[in-house]
Amino acid sequence: MSSGRVFDGGRGDRVRQASRLFAATARWLHIYLSLFAFATMLLFSVTGLTLNHPEWFGAGEATTEDLAGAIDPALLGDPAADPDGLRIDRAGVAAAIRAAHRVSGMEGECRADDRECTLSWKGPGYAADAVIDRQTGRYTLAVTRHGAVAILNDLHKGRDTGAAWSFVIDVTAVLLTLVALTGLVLIFFIRRRRVTGLVTTVIGTVLLAAVAIRLLL
Repeated sequence: MSSGRVFDGGRGDRVRQASRLFAATARWLHIYLSLFAFATMLLFSVTGLTLNHPEWFGAGEATTEDLAGAIDPALLGDPAADPDGLRIDRAGVAAAIRAAHRVSGMEGECRADDRECTLSWKGPGYAADAVIDRQTGRYTLAVTRHGAVAILNDLHKGRDTGAAWSFVIDVTAVLLTLVALTGLVLIFFIRRRRVTGLVTTVIGTVLLAAVAIRLLL
């Protein structure tokens, strides 16, 4: 009997130690993941508001700059022999226009016929569209820039941002998930707030679900 009581007490101590270790780990993760993700959480929180109310922040304002220039017609091939533009040096054309006007953003569609070639670039709050005459190499370039709020909104949506920013969004989503889950775990270790915290969590979840269902029906 005595040895049994000692065994039970030792097991109880191990359980309590494991529980404390688990709580401490969850607390550590919650604090430092929150701090590490602070900037991205703030970005996505604020831009959630600017996306929902763009008129409050002037996100629709844009400026367009019309430019012109010329590139080597040899980059555009022979329109008579290549009416579909299959032999256009797309990389060379893009590089020449980029260098002349400091065009930024990701390269988009390139279309060509026997008369002209069009090339576009896209970026957060940014667009550039070039129309090039295949005979002469002369082109017009329209560069449209939106304000800072529109740039932030595009970053929030991941529109025209490339693979690197897409990775940032994925990492942020994982971090926010972990912050939320570790926060929920911690409430189970705060006895005085456990019931209140869980009730609050349930109320918030039910309200969100009710609004979503109401909108879908």
